[in-house]
Amino acid sequence: MSSYILSLMTFIPLFAGIIIASLAIFSKKKESEEEQDSLDGLIKWIALGVTLISFGFAIWAYFKYDPTKVFDLNAKNANMQLTEHYYWIRSFHITYYVGIDGLSVLMLLLTGFVSVVGVLASWNIKKKVKGYYALYLILIAAMYGVFIALDFFLFYVFWELMLLPMYFLIGIWGGPRKEYAAIKFFIYTLIGSLFMLLAIIALYYNLPAGQHTFNIIDMIKHADHYASIKILGLPFDKVVWLALFFGFAVKIPMFPFHTWLPDAHVQAPTPISIILAGVLLKMGTYGILRVNYTIFPHATMWAATGIAVFGVINIVYGAMVAMAQRDLKKMIAYSSVSHMGYVMLGMAGMTAAAMNGAVLQMFSHGIITAMLFMLVGVIYERAHHRVIDNFGGIAQLMPIYAAFAGIAWFAALGLPGFSGFIAEALVFLGSFKNLQPYVIIAALSVILTAGYMLWSYQRVFFGPIKEDMAAKYHYRSFKDLSIRELIILAPLAITAIIVGFYPKIVLSMMDGTLSALVNYVTK
Repeated sequence: MSSYILSLMTFIPLFAGIIIASLAIFSKKKESEEEQDSLDGLIKWIALGVTLISFGFAIWAYFKYDPTKVFDLNAKNANMQLTEHYYWIRSFHITYYVGIDGLSVLMLLLTGFVSVVGVLASWNIKKKVKGYYALYLILIAAMYGVFIALDFFLFYVFWELMLLPMYFLIGIWGGPRKEYAAIKFFIYTLIGSLFMLLAIIALYYNLPAGQHTFNIIDMIKHADHYASIKILGLPFDKVVWLALFFGFAVKIPMFPFHTWLPDAHVQAPTPISIILAGVLLKMGTYGILRVNYTIFPHATMWAATGIAVFGVINIVYGAMVAMAQRDLKKMIAYSSVSHMGYVMLGMAGMTAAAMNGAVLQMFSHGIITAMLFMLVGVIYERAHHRVIDNFGGIAQLMPIYAAFAGIAWFAALGLPGFSGFIAEALVFLGSFKNLQPYVIIAALSVILTAGYMLWSYQRVFFGPIKEDMAAKYHYRSFKDLSIRELIILAPLAITAIIVGFYPKIVLSMMDGTLSALVNYVTK
């Protein structure tokens, strides 16, 4: 069974989602309210069971993975592990080729963890339950698929498969402006995907005669060939690198392609915000590392300073706009723009330490933002608003909630003892030699992060209870965290703390792969 870990992890939620979708579409019987509630409850438990099983396979993959076998083009499958390789469309050399390395195994763990959190956060969904969980499980399968695909055509299929479920999950179950947010998300992502598709076709047809392939490992072996040819009179590798980078940058989201994110976050239901911030944003930076860095090492070195520039813009711009927000959820959305800038800065640092910091920041940000959006969802369910200035003194009414919020807020601003601090410190230490001016600006921007996080925490949780608002929103009747909410938040908080004090549990799995990647790109 261990030979099929990755396929089982991916296709169990996909098939479960398709089956539930079939129930939603083809069920002709009109259930009574009691029967409907019973069926909805069963579907929720099935979704939880399926995501737990897939998470279990992700944990199994983590323990099966051997971190001593690092990226090596001369080794079988370039030392990718748990590989499966079958012909799919033979006439176009398209294969079902999957596998993992130190980069993807960490993303699988993050996907599994956050997907379980998302199901538990969805427990109060009452509208079109069958359709919601069907789309949710298909989305989870697509995310797993992106992180294991080693055939570029397969990668693109999974990448596009994410688009429709997310569009409908925002457009049907979202807030008052859900249609606008869903369409904006769809258009931005679709345009980026079209650039990626053109790049994939160009990569396929510009290989030497008789060597056409979508196999990413084989494409890497032709890196020097891609660097030696031209397209439209321009260097092929740089043009295609930029096309791919644009497709991935939209998903990060990188300034100025970020404007879809705040709308999507604010309008999406809480569980989808958790998935969006926790996993989907990481696919942009993952794609750049998996594809751009490996197939186009020369173009990557050419573009490294540009990546650093846009990373710093993300950090500063995202933090300053976050500070100006009155909506708590929108503030956290812009904080994601800022924190993903640290990932880009680490990627541009071109040292093993910087790269480790970048990928650790991807993992850490996924855990911390999942916690932040869950906490915003908790208070929104009670108050039915997210206006920061209308809160005050919430710690007096919900002390346990305030404690977890304190952990999340301090973890997000990079306080020592939390995973975010280790990630940012590695980015700064690893990038300082090559990108000194950019690191100084990024490090000083931590002050901005502390400003908007501490200011918002003080206004929401401390001070006197605003009696006029307490009466209007019934604050004094608010109950503290429920058992379900504690079950969601506690593992996230514990993970952020454990990784903060013992980062080796994560770094040991990816260090070999990322060091080999840096050596390959900079050689």
